[in-house]
Amino acid sequence: MASIASPAEQRIVLENVSWETYQRLLSEHVDSTGTRFAYDGGSLEIMVVHAEHEEINRTLAAVAEAAAMAMERDFCRLGSTTFRRQDLSKGFEPDSSFYFENADKVRGKAEIDLVVDPPPDLIIEVDLTSSSLNRFAIFAAIGVREVWRYAEGQLTISALDAGQYRTCARSVVLPPLTPVVLARFVEQSRHLKPHLWFARIQEWVRRQR
Repeated sequence: MASIASPAEQRIVLENVSWETYQRLLSEHVDSTGTRFAYDGGSLEIMVVHAEHEEINRTLAAVAEAAAMAMERDFCRLGSTTFRRQDLSKGFEPDSSFYFENADKVRGKAEIDLVVDPPPDLIIEVDLTSSSLNRFAIFAAIGVREVWRYAEGQLTISALDAGQYRTCARSVVLPPLTPVVLARFVEQSRHLKPHLWFARIQEWVRRQR
C-alpha cells in the first residue's frame, strides 16, 4: 500500500473578518488542538499543524522546561493558550508559551485576560511553511518578551526592545541558551532516549552557571 506524507502545516488567511467572527471560530475550535488562529485588525490566519510541526514545537518547549529546572527558575507553561486583546484588535495562539517573571500571577487561572494579566515571557513559533500574517507585530503589540522561532531549518531568538524585536545571540529569559545550542538539542532529541536527552540539557545548563 502506498503511503502519502501529510504536509507539516496548512495555512489560510482571510480578510475583513470581524472580531465577533474571530471569537466565534475560537469557541467552535476550543477542543481542536491542531488548529491555531492569529488575528490582526480584521486579518485572520488559520493554521492546521501536523506531526513534524508538533514534534519540533514540543522538543523546543521541553528544552525550555529542562533549562528552567536546571536553573531552579519558577515557570508556568501555558502551551497554545489563546492570547487576545479586543482593544488592540489582536490575538494569537502560539505553539508554546511560558511565564517566568510572572508565573505566580497566572498559575491556576482558567483564562488569561491580557487587560489585567501580563503577557507571556516566552513563546515558541514553528513555521515550516511561510506565514502571510506578520505575527511578530501581534506579539509586539501584546508585549511578548521573547520569541523562539524555527523556520526553514533555522532557529532564531528575538527579544522585544522598545516595541520592536531584535535578533539576539543569547536568550534573555533563559540566558545560557543560544540559537546554536537550541538547534543542537533539537538534533540530539532525534537520537537520544528522552531521559538521557533531558539530563544532557540540564547538565549543560548547570555547567554554564
